[in-house]
Amino acid sequence: MARSETPKRRCAIYTRKSSEEGLEQEFNSLHAQREACEAYIRSQRHEGWVVIPTAYDDGGFSGGTMQRPGLQRYKVDRLTRALADFARLIEIFDKHAVSFVSVTQQFNTTTSMGRLTLNVLLSFAQFEREVTGERIRDKIAASKKKGMWMGGNLPLGYDVQDRKLLVNPAEAETVRGIFALYLELGCVRRLKEAVDRRGWATKRCATSAGRKRGGRPISRGHLYRILSNPLYIGRIAHKGQLHPGQHKALIECHTWAAVEAQLAANTAGHRRRAGASAPSLLAGLLVDSTGERLTPSHAVKNGRRYRYYISRALITESGAEHTSGWRLPAHDVEDAVIRIIAAALTDRAALIERLGVRGVSAEQSRLMLDRAASLAKTLLQGSPGERATLARDIIEQVTIGQSEIGIALRKRLLVVATGAARETSPDDMMLLSAPAAFRRRGVETKLVLPAAVQMDKPGRIDAALLKTVARARLWFEQLAAGEASSLQAIADRQGVSQRYVSRLLPLAFLAPDIVERILQGHQPADLSAARLTNELDLPLGWAEQRELLGA
Repeated sequence: MARSETPKRRCAIYTRKSSEEGLEQEFNSLHAQREACEAYIRSQRHEGWVVIPTAYDDGGFSGGTMQRPGLQRYKVDRLTRALADFARLIEIFDKHAVSFVSVTQQFNTTTSMGRLTLNVLLSFAQFEREVTGERIRDKIAASKKKGMWMGGNLPLGYDVQDRKLLVNPAEAETVRGIFALYLELGCVRRLKEAVDRRGWATKRCATSAGRKRGGRPISRGHLYRILSNPLYIGRIAHKGQLHPGQHKALIECHTWAAVEAQLAANTAGHRRRAGASAPSLLAGLLVDSTGERLTPSHAVKNGRRYRYYISRALITESGAEHTSGWRLPAHDVEDAVIRIIAAALTDRAALIERLGVRGVSAEQSRLMLDRAASLAKTLLQGSPGERATLARDIIEQVTIGQSEIGIALRKRLLVVATGAARETSPDDMMLLSAPAAFRRRGVETKLVLPAAVQMDKPGRIDAALLKTVARARLWFEQLAAGEASSLQAIADRQGVSQRYVSRLLPLAFLAPDIVERILQGHQPADLSAARLTNELDLPLGWAEQRELLGA
């Protein structure tokens, strides 16, 4: 019986060398690879294998990418280290009736065993690649944690030597000027115009190939990157955390914090009108114990504007159906929050503990606490715009409860603003709380804070209350001195009723410390002239008065 003719298999040979070194030699690596393949093809001549004369040689091509001139490699794991990539290649080969053969590893994809062997080898290659990647990532993380600069585009203001950042004095002045101008001008658009007028340009440097780059006008995007780069305060950023760097800082921490606050305010759309006298600094930050936000609102009465924070339910639904909602005087809440934060920033021992800063020198500790006190001073005495900008930047959320106020502060910015050398993540918070009492009067709720919070703040003198107490004391003195013979005589002289005089007279016997607090504007928030004269039966004992009035 005639023997069937063996089908001819045309075999292409592909060779590759990563570098061009040695290719000029008469016999190089590409020739050696091709000879090995030709010898193997000759050994398979009985299977009909025939080498085609076309040479597929790639000298100086890396195998690290799929975008290559050829698809076969000298070793299987040089073809690809990704099993998914190899599966796609085999799928393409199968569509065109092409088999893959490894000369040095003695298998091909025409058999099931060959396919299994390839998959196993590629799985190990992929595993090795992933382990190597993890080691590289771990090394980068460890290096950055030590404050090492790990390369990339060289930042304006620095040169590099032995992989370390060194200050470039001329460029450093440009960087400092950019930060100062931004704080002065308040927006990047105007900053860009000022930078262009001064002729400041991007960093000039040369590539490894000797080509010069940089020296161009600084774009707005580049300005944003400069202003938000913690490298300039001596920090190295990695995955949302800041680590103390080994390089010298160009910008003071308080300057950078002020710039970040301005950037955050602008980016979040919190631009306030120039000259705004009463910005709602807790807008979007104030919630109740259920997480429902309180919205800023206002009312105008007798030409005076009254601001409030109101539960959404009281705005969107009928107020009568939601008597549990909040309607808080904005000034009282904002003032209380500012006082609580300022007290925390000036409590020197507790602040070091809260920020988690230990083991620093006495000088570093003093500088950090002085900067914290400066922040507190801005909150207490700054302009409305300054207070609102700083408060919005450091406050994450304020929670109003039935018996306390809770405040979550962004610890990362506090650490930077105070110059504390500590690693932080964006999720780190400094939690504060203070007891508070809320007393309802109609639809409005009055906020009553402890005396410790009340006493150190500038008073808000209640003119009507002060006038009422003064009248009571004057009328009592007139009676005692015989200048007025009776309550009716005082009523006739003042044009009021005798009943009104009799209601006011007990106020002449208020405890001296309560009178002093009224004079300074430090009286309890719910203490008013109307309440004293119409709602309360004032006892004569001073201790009972203090208990009744919450003073």
